[in-house]
Amino acid sequence: MDVNLVLRSTRVITPEGTRPASIAVSGGTIAAVLPYDAEVPAGARLEDVGDDVVLPGLVDTHVHVNDPGRTEWEGFWTATRAAAAGGITTLLDMPLNSLPPTTTVENLRVKQEVARTKAHIDVGFWGGALPDNVKDLRPLHDAGVFGFKCFLSPSGVDEFPELDQERLATSLAEISGFDGLMIVHAEDPHHLAAAPQKSGLAYADFLASRPRDAENTAIGNLVNQARRLNARVHVLHLSSSDALPLIAAAKAEGVKITVESCPHFLTLTAEEIPDGATEFKCCPPIREAANQDALWQGLADGTIDCIVSDHSPSTADLKTPDFASAWGGISSLQLGLPAIWTEARRRGFDLADVVRWMSEGPARLAGLSRKGAIEAGRDADFAVLDPEATFTVDPAELQHRNRITAYAGRTLSGVVTSTWLRGQRIADHGTLTEPTGRLLERNN
Repeated sequence: MDVNLVLRSTRVITPEGTRPASIAVSGGTIAAVLPYDAEVPAGARLEDVGDDVVLPGLVDTHVHVNDPGRTEWEGFWTATRAAAAGGITTLLDMPLNSLPPTTTVENLRVKQEVARTKAHIDVGFWGGALPDNVKDLRPLHDAGVFGFKCFLSPSGVDEFPELDQERLATSLAEISGFDGLMIVHAEDPHHLAAAPQKSGLAYADFLASRPRDAENTAIGNLVNQARRLNARVHVLHLSSSDALPLIAAAKAEGVKITVESCPHFLTLTAEEIPDGATEFKCCPPIREAANQDALWQGLADGTIDCIVSDHSPSTADLKTPDFASAWGGISSLQLGLPAIWTEARRRGFDLADVVRWMSEGPARLAGLSRKGAIEAGRDADFAVLDPEATFTVDPAELQHRNRITAYAGRTLSGVVTSTWLRGQRIADHGTLTEPTGRLLERNN
C-alpha cells in the first residue's frame, strides 16, 4: 500500500501495550505500526506529536442526537462537532427523542438523510423496539441498525412506549432469531411506582424516587429472559452497583449479557449535588460515593464492559429547578475522556484502561471491527491527548448546541490536542474542519 501519512509519538497505545511508534496510514487505513524511528516512506507526510499520547479514536455507542424533530435540543452538526473535539471518532445514535423515532426502515432512512451531510465523525444508528413494531425488527436489522433499544419503564416521550415483560419476551425472541442485540434501559416500573415521589429542589428526594431496587429487579428479569431465550442483551447506563454480582454470575454462567456505565456515574456523586441543580438529573440517577467506588471495581474486574456518554441534552427551559419535572439528561459528549481520565488516574488506572473502556469495548459491543484499536487493517482514527495538561470547564467553549453541563467549573486533566478520522485531522486544538464523517451500517 502507498503510505501517505506517518503519525509519530513517544506514546502510542496499541493492543500490545503503550510504546514509542510511528503509525503508517494508507488510504484512511492503518497500514502498519512501525518502530518509532522507522524511515518515513517516500511521498508520505510526517506528523510528529511529540510526547502527546495517541489513542484509538473513541467510540460512543450511547448518544441522543435528537435530529430531526427536536433539533433545538441537539443535532448532528453540533453533536458530532462536540464528539470530534472530545476525541470521539464514531458514535451510535439512539432511536428516541428524535421525531420520528428509529422504529421503522422508513424512519431510519429519514434519520440517515438528515445526518448524511452534517456528520463530522462516523455515525451509526440503533433501532427501537416498541410494543407494536415486532414486524419491523428484522427489516431494520437487514437495513443495518446495530441493535434495538427498549425501555422497561416509561421513556419520558410518548412516541417511545416501554415494553412489559410479555412484550419484552416477544421482541427478544424475534431478535434472537437473527442473532440481533437488545440494549435495555433497565428500571422496573413497579418499583418506581412504589417509590416516594416528591416535587421540589431536594436532590435527596429525587434519588429516593429512583431506587436501586428498580435497576436490580429489572436486570434480574432481563437475565432470566436472556437465559431462557438465548438472547444477546446489553444493560444501558448501569447506576446501581448492587446489580454487579448478579451480572457477574450471569456472565460466568454463559448468559449473553454486557453492561455499560457512564462518566457521570463514575465521576460525580450524590453527596456533592446542590439542591435545584438539575443539570445533574438523569435516569437512573447519580448515586452515592460508596456506590461509585463499587462501579470502578466492576470496571477493574471486567463486569462492566464499557463507558459511554448517554449524552442526552435539552434546552435550558426544560432544566427547571424542580427535580421532579426537569428533563433528565446529562450533556457530556465533549468531556467524557478528560472526566474519566481525571478520575481513573486518581484511582491508579492508566490510559490503556481508558482505551479498553471507551474505545475497544464499545467497538466490540457494536461489532465495529474496523474501530477501537491501533493496529494494521483498522481505520486510521486517532485521538491525540496531552494527559498532563489541565483545563477548567467553561460551558461557553463547548460545541454542544445547549451548553448546560454538570461539569461546569470543574478542573479536568487531559486535553485533546487533535482528532483524526481515517487519516485526516478533523479537530486541531479546538478548530474543526468541515464534515467528513460517514454513515455506518452493521457489518459494513
